[in-house]
Amino acid sequence: MGVRGMNTELDHIGIAVREIESALVAYREALGLSLDAIETVPEQGVKVAMLALGPAHIELLEPTDPDGPVGKFLAARGEGIHHISLSVPDLPAALAAARAAGLRLIDETPRTGAGGKLIAFLHPKSTHGVLIELSQRGEPRS
Repeated sequence: MGVRGMNTELDHIGIAVREIESALVAYREALGLSLDAIETVPEQGVKVAMLALGPAHIELLEPTDPDGPVGKFLAARGEGIHHISLSVPDLPAALAAARAAGLRLIDETPRTGAGGKLIAFLHPKSTHGVLIELSQRGEPRS
């Protein structure tokens, strides 16, 4: 069990990189992870590469907008783990449960992320310095 009684699983670990193509050398070629997809998510200002890691994924995040969240993260902290994503069956209910538990929300309502998933972030100040993304499978992006 996970978020307040919901079946919660690790969906992916997001890693901010300056350039996906060079990061793929390490993750795909050296570590042998298989590339599922590369897509651009204009709403988030990122290009995303999803690499399979068992039932979960490694998500490489390359900023397409230096003023977007990942661009600002890279400028301030450099490359590295950006967030941990947890898959939930009902994102609005998970957000309500997180709020009721006293966690600070970055997103009050779900938005669309990579792969058409519905996503929302919890503020790292309320999760001991870790940016947590909650995600729910949505309709595929066209």
